[in-house]
Amino acid sequence: MKYRTLGASGLKVSALSYGSWVTFGDQVDTERAAECMQVAYDHGVNFFDNAEAYSDGQSERMMGEIIRENGWDRTDLVVSTKIFWGGEGPNDRGLSRKHVVEGTMAALERLQMDYVDLVFCHRPDLETPIEETVRAMSYLV
Repeated sequence: MKYRTLGASGLKVSALSYGSWVTFGDQVDTERAAECMQVAYDHGVNFFDNAEAYSDGQSERMMGEIIRENGWDRTDLVVSTKIFWGGEGPNDRGLSRKHVVEGTMAALERLQMDYVDLVFCHRPDLETPIEETVRAMSYLV
């Protein structure tokens, strides 16, 4: 596997990442998801991507469980999640400071991890000033 430096972050990520989009949960059970992730890992993939919206959080739960059960060293992995569509409540979506921080904390709980390496804004939020979102992301760091 080839690895590339992600921007100016110093992180080395595999040229291919493993994303769990809508496949985990409703479409693929834990056993099959574990098989797919193992093949990716065995071939050098170290970048595993997720989002709070994928299968209503079930995807993050499954990915975290698979990583733990396989005994993979967390320091060898780059794990990301994306924030925007968190739930049905009025403050459960978007990129307000409240949702960026609470959405990330909820993702950590679902993944059962102390940290993620990358948090992406899943889409622009036209209702929240970009400065608010940047301050929230800075707070997470």
